[in-house]
Amino acid sequence: MRDDRFVRACRREPARPTPVWFMRQAGRYLPEYRAVRARLSLLDIVHRPDVCAEVTLQPVRRLGVDAAILFSDISVLFEGLGVGFRLEERRGPVVDEPVRSAAQVEALRPEEVAERLPFVGETIRLLVGELDVPLIGFAGGPFTLASYLIEGAPSRTFVETKRLMHADTGLWSALIDRLEQAVASFLEAQVRAGASAVQIFDSWVGALSPADFDEWVAPSLRRLVGRVRALGVPVVYFGVETAGLLDRLAGLGADVIGVDWRVELAEAWRRVDPARHGIQGNLDPALLRAPWPLVEARARAIVEAAAGRPGHIFNLGHGVPPDADPSHLERLVERVHAWTGDAGGDGHAS
Repeated sequence: MRDDRFVRACRREPARPTPVWFMRQAGRYLPEYRAVRARLSLLDIVHRPDVCAEVTLQPVRRLGVDAAILFSDISVLFEGLGVGFRLEERRGPVVDEPVRSAAQVEALRPEEVAERLPFVGETIRLLVGELDVPLIGFAGGPFTLASYLIEGAPSRTFVETKRLMHADTGLWSALIDRLEQAVASFLEAQVRAGASAVQIFDSWVGALSPADFDEWVAPSLRRLVGRVRALGVPVVYFGVETAGLLDRLAGLGADVIGVDWRVELAEAWRRVDPARHGIQGNLDPALLRAPWPLVEARARAIVEAAAGRPGHIFNLGHGVPPDADPSHLERLVERVHAWTGDAGGDGHAS
């Protein structure tokens, strides 16, 4: 029988023990993944459903996590939009022709995304037949995808993105509208194939001021979240450095807000309202390089901050780093389950 406590936690229903999964839980820190990457690129893996399914399953088998997340990259959506790009090692997505004109935006075809990426649905169908835990589908958030398309590569300053946003509001709105439609279509296809929940990775949205978020990003996110939730699956929304936006994120309609380590979990939950939202997070990934006693102490503090409320999903505050110690992740799953299982009585950490 499928263990659905991750989905129950997303809906703020009782779920013991606290579900645990890790962003980028399939990746270079696993020797079995490195063996696959020795012969195939990331995009090669994504295009081969049998291999992609195997890579997705690797951390579930090794770590005992309570959810699997589809192995992929947010830039895969660019292929569905007909955008030329490549993934550079240690850099990320690099777009062949950064967006600068209305003609480039008009050339994007969000309605064709699902049919151009059939291997994604095939991988999900394979996984649903293998997994006994829920599968999380995902896509990038419209702002984050727009930033890659405009900057042409990962950026620390997002100068070109903000310049276009403020100097050519019509072009910005047209681009965000097409990306909203593309993400919605992509996530809908993943749900139809069998994903039990979805996560929107809006990695770089924390670069925005609250005013710019309200005016140029939040309306499309609310529509996107509403469209996906209408399919009957929970939606998790995650961004990096979003402490200054938490009050706004509470208005998007997502079931769960993922937070990074820059805000204390109890404070984040207070600001997004525990009666309306679950919280996912938020151990600093850098701690996975630290001695185990420190990792354990910080994880315990997070569980105690959750205070037994329904709706907590234990995760990192960002992705697993490639030099993480797999044994730390294995022990994290075991300890969080032990602290929050039925033996704990009232569900509080003891």
